[in-house]
This record gives sequence, structure tokens and C-alpha cells, in this order.
Amino acid sequence: MSREISTESQDGKRLSQLLEPCVETRREIPANSPRLHGRRRGKKLGSHQASLLSTALPHLSFDGSDPLADPSLLFPDRPSALWLEIGFGGGEHLAAEALAHPSAGYIGCEVFLNGIAKALALVEASSLRNVRLYNGDARDVIDSLPPGTLDGVYLLFPDPWPKRRHHRRRFLCSEMLGRLARVMRPGAEIRFATDIGGNAAWTLANVLRSPDFVWAAAGPDDWQRPWAGWNGTRYEAKALRAARRPVYLTFRRKNSA
Repeated sequence: MSREISTESQDGKRLSQLLEPCVETRREIPANSPRLHGRRRGKKLGSHQASLLSTALPHLSFDGSDPLADPSLLFPDRPSALWLEIGFGGGEHLAAEALAHPSAGYIGCEVFLNGIAKALALVEASSLRNVRLYNGDARDVIDSLPPGTLDGVYLLFPDPWPKRRHHRRRFLCSEMLGRLARVMRPGAEIRFATDIGGNAAWTLANVLRSPDFVWAAAGPDDWQRPWAGWNGTRYEAKALRAARRPVYLTFRRKNSA
């Protein structure tokens, strides 16, 4: 049984102290804010990856700027649950989750074209039918979804935007939490991971102020361990090699009043 933890509790104070929290009080970014992501293209793609962009991507992608009245229709089989992964990098976590839960549907958003190509190769290798990809800003997809659609959201090792003047580019600001709350079912979870303590504390501070989400943890060291059935990412492996301890936080959508 999980429990909610606030900064008033002993566990919350311990985490806050370890993470050296940075609380932002400035005005949140508006809906027409600048980009929250980095570069869109990296090194030249291999021939097979380039081929997948022209042959496989059209069948797995969709126009995230158009309203999705029924997102389940994106998939050949109606999914039992719908998850969104924001900025999936190379797609290893997205593909592993889809393979482990074939009855669920997974929408992955990534602006980096090379990441899209890598994800396509993983989808092809496992013949996944329950993955759909959007090569663009995840905010487009979030705003296109009908209310109460998502059963969960993954945001794993996002760009921490470490400079203070760039903090407003971090994804889980108060304004974005409100937009996510609209499209998430009561009890749905945001699963957030980072290896940057300042980013973790900034995000946690925003969630603790949110009227729509609670920080749910199973114990005082819950944030130090990934979720059951966790499929790691290359960014997690990079952090561990550099002796940086990742933080894993679960934020649960509150029941509507």
C-alpha cells in the first residue's frame, strides 16, 4: 500500500535535504512558450534506419496537432490502458514496456529524429503492434487528447536545463501539470526519473504545490529505487557510470472533487 509524502513529513524533509531543493516562484511559462527540448537531428543515419523513416514511420506515426477523439483507434487492437512517454530517447524503455505489456497502448513522443529511427528499429525487431510515435513536441499530443485518457505518463531523464535562466524550460512546471491533469484518469501516475538533484527538487516542489497530484511513495527510500519491472535507459546507465544516483518519483493524479 503506497502512501502520500509531503515535505512536512520526516521522509519528505530527508529527501528535500538530500536533493538541495530549488523552489521557483516566478511566473510559469505560457502555452505558447519556447521549445523545451534540445536538438532535433544528430549524426547521419545508417541506411536501414533511414529506410525505416520512409517505410515504417508513416504507419506508426500520427498528426499530434489534430484532436484525437478516441486515441485507442490509433492501434490495430483496442488497448486496455494507454501510456505516454515524453522524450523517449532511443526508445529502449518504450519498446521494453510495450513488449512486456502487449495489451496496453504506448504513445512515444520524441523530437530527436535519430531517436525516432532507433525506436523504429526496436519496434521492427519485436514486431510490436502497440506502439505509436510522434516526432515532435509532446505538448501537441497532450493538448490533442480528450479528458481522462491516460493511465500513466513516463518522463525519464529529461534535459535538466541546469542554468537557472533555463529552469522554465523544464517540463513539469505548474502549468504543464494542469494540462496533464486534464488528460489523466484519477489514480493515473506520472513516473519521473532524473540523476540531477536540482531538477528532482524543482519538479517535486511543483508537484507538492499542485492541486491535482500527490507524491506517492511506499517508504522513506522509495525514491532511490525504480519501479517494479523497471526497464532501464541509456541515460540511467550513463548516470550510474558517472556515480550519480538517479531519483525515481511517482506522482499520482488525485480523484476529482
